[in-house]
Amino acid sequence: MKHATRRTVGAALTSLTGLAALLIVAMLALILLDVLRGGAGHVTWEFLSQPPSDGMMRGGIFPALYGTAALTLLMTLAVMPVGVLTAVYLHEYAPPDSRLARWVRVAVVNLAGVPSIVFGLFGLGFFIHFVGGGMDRAMGYQTMHWAQPSILWASLTLAVLTLPVVIVSTEEALRAVPLDHRTASLALGATQSQTLMRVVLPGALPGILTGAVLAVSRGAGEVAPILFTGAAYFLPDLPTSLNSQFMHLGYHTYVLATQSPDIEATRPLLYATVLVLLMLTFALNLVAVIIRTRTRRRSANAH
Repeated sequence: MKHATRRTVGAALTSLTGLAALLIVAMLALILLDVLRGGAGHVTWEFLSQPPSDGMMRGGIFPALYGTAALTLLMTLAVMPVGVLTAVYLHEYAPPDSRLARWVRVAVVNLAGVPSIVFGLFGLGFFIHFVGGGMDRAMGYQTMHWAQPSILWASLTLAVLTLPVVIVSTEEALRAVPLDHRTASLALGATQSQTLMRVVLPGALPGILTGAVLAVSRGAGEVAPILFTGAAYFLPDLPTSLNSQFMHLGYHTYVLATQSPDIEATRPLLYATVLVLLMLTFALNLVAVIIRTRTRRRSANAH
């Protein structure tokens, strides 16, 4: 009787969890089908290679596409070294009873729960007014050069936003490296830094790249933090320097959906823009996944 009850409960839990997973997949499929149906016919070479025109009622999205890719690249270059080094210190060098390490972990947990709009206000106050204003005064600029919204401050703001993701995933990757590998390296006479560079980091590299995938996934689609720090409503020119403003696919989608004088006329452009944003995000993730898979395979072959 008890055995039959356990089987019934197990089957019920399996069905419930499977139904929940199927529901999530179905919701994603519905969203993708709706976007594909509304935007696939309007994604042409002209749409991808031309700037918006006629008050963004016509034309393409090339400035927004370029700005999104450049922003994501700068964000990744900024967040990965800081996140990886922080995780290495916390896991490899910090004493178990270190008060500093405990405070850093508390800060990381709190950062992960902060709303994204707050990061935008932080970027405006700290990066633009404080850091940018200080740079203008130090360099003798009479007008605002660095103390203005730009792609540099927007990318650094997104880097702060995604920093907890990179730190946590890197620390988990370091924790997954077997202790025997470290012990064997130290027993052969290698120093701690040599063990870290030649044994631990290569073994943790797939997990570190997973953190990069997650950071790219979150940063590429965020809009709220860049509203105050660099995104432009309409800017047909491409950003040519770090202090240039830029267009962004996510913000451009918001503008098309809420600020257009004729929503029905811009609906095809809206769907096509969303489709391109999804394709760009998937492409960035795919590149990172391919790099991670090849690195994991190479590491496995080496062992």
